[in-house]
This record gives sequence, structure tokens and C-alpha cells, in this order.
Amino acid sequence: MTPTLPEGPAVDVVDIDDPADPRVDDFRDLNSVDRRPDLPALPGGRTGKGLVIAEGVNVAQRMIASRFAPHAFLGVDKRLRELAGALSGPRLAGVPFYRASAEVMAEVVGFHLNRGVLGVARRPESLSVASVLDGARTVAVLEGVNDHENIGSIFRNAAGLGVDAVIFGQGCADPLYRRSVRVSMGHALLVPFARYDAWPADLDLLAEQGFTLVALTPGEGSVPLSEAVSAGKVAFLVGAEGPGLAEHTMRRCDVRARIPMSRGTDSLNVATAAAIAFYERNRTEA
Repeated sequence: MTPTLPEGPAVDVVDIDDPADPRVDDFRDLNSVDRRPDLPALPGGRTGKGLVIAEGVNVAQRMIASRFAPHAFLGVDKRLRELAGALSGPRLAGVPFYRASAEVMAEVVGFHLNRGVLGVARRPESLSVASVLDGARTVAVLEGVNDHENIGSIFRNAAGLGVDAVIFGQGCADPLYRRSVRVSMGHALLVPFARYDAWPADLDLLAEQGFTLVALTPGEGSVPLSEAVSAGKVAFLVGAEGPGLAEHTMRRCDVRARIPMSRGTDSLNVATAAAIAFYERNRTEA
């Protein structure tokens, strides 16, 4: 039975009974190393579809609200009903919602999906650094952060703690992998982000726009974090687990700041450290 959706343009509900149906190929083999639909296209080698996957009701709702326009959904009837309001907008007119049983859905994606619904979108054109910095006062800059869960957590922290944009330097993982989007609770689709082309030279562009560059590091010469967050515009730089920020990157910063620690602990997980910095900045701005 087709569920009752709010009046107005809405998704087209299409029942899928055969897991081999080619109409759901964009959701297939999500755990595959080399066939996942969220793998980006790579020149001269392995290629993927470069799709963005939203997993679960909350993340699907945020995809719908983002610039990542979903072109299809796959889910069980219960999730369709839960999403009915979000699926009724004119932007989604004619977009298929492939309704399937949990068993059929599991065969398509390659595992049982407790969250019961997926949305899929193509990647829009990348944002420029200039566009994400326009009007921004607080940004996060990442170097060498190559763990998808850490990236997802940083986006979720950024959304909740008033960070205007995220900028990627060299060596960072793709923020649009399914795991990053899932861990971010969809905020990787909402918080603007961009990539620097020349690293770390492009950090000078932040300085030219009046940002104070704060390198988060427990190393020698750092000041307590609370002393480094009150400038009009602040860019927090964080590095990979273990090595942290490169020395040549920190030399381009205005100040090195540390989070006071106890019990002999020298550092925190990068996403946790970033969250503390974001909170301290947010508290100061309030």
C-alpha cells in the first residue's frame, strides 16, 4: 500500500522485490573495497561513481536540506513514513523512493542496515576557499587527518559549536565517504568545506583575510588555549593522530595553543581536541 504523503509534489514510491534490479545499483555493495558507489573517480586507475550516501533518517533529512540534491532513496516502508514530510517538497518531485523489505535491502547493500533508509546524491561542483570564507569568523583547517570517523566527528562538532567552515590541507581523507557522512550525522553535507591547492602556502590567504591562525599542539612554545581564541577571526589548525601538525605548517601560524592536560596525558583525539577549541571559541564569542 502506498503511504499517504503530504499534499504537493513528492517522491515516486517504487516497490523493489528483486535485489538484482538495476534501478538500485547506486546503493549496491556499500562494503566493497573496489565497487562502493561512494568511491571517487580516480584518473588513470580505479574509478568509482563518486556518489554521496546518506544513511538513516536524520542524515537523509540533512541531505535533503543541503546542496547535495538526492536523486534516489532506498528504504523500508517504516522509514518512508518517518520521512514523509521531508520527502514532500517540490525539490524532490519525481525522485524515486525505492521501497523494499529489510531482507531485499540487505542483499542490495551487502549487509543488514539497521537505519533502514539510504539517500544518494551526485557530487556538486566543489566550493572555493574564497566562497566558504565569505562572512566566516571561525574556521577549522585540517592537515593529514586521514581517518574518516575523525573527519565526520569534526564536522559534527563544527556544526554544533559555531564553526563556519572546514578547509582541507594535504593528506586528508575524503569527507564525503559514507562513513564520514554517517559519523557527522549529515553535517558534512551542511557545513561548507573547501580544499587548498598549495599547502601550506595557501595559509597566507587566511592571514590576508584577517584570520589569526592558531595551531593546536601540546608542543613547546604553546600557550593555554583560552589565551588564543579571542581574535575577531580565528582559524584552528589540527593535524593527524600521532604526528600532529608539521613544523613548517606551524611556522606559518600566529600562535601555538595547547589544551591543559592532567595525569601525564600529552594529547587528545584530534576530533576531541578540535571540539574543545571550538567550544572555547564559542564561549568567548557568546
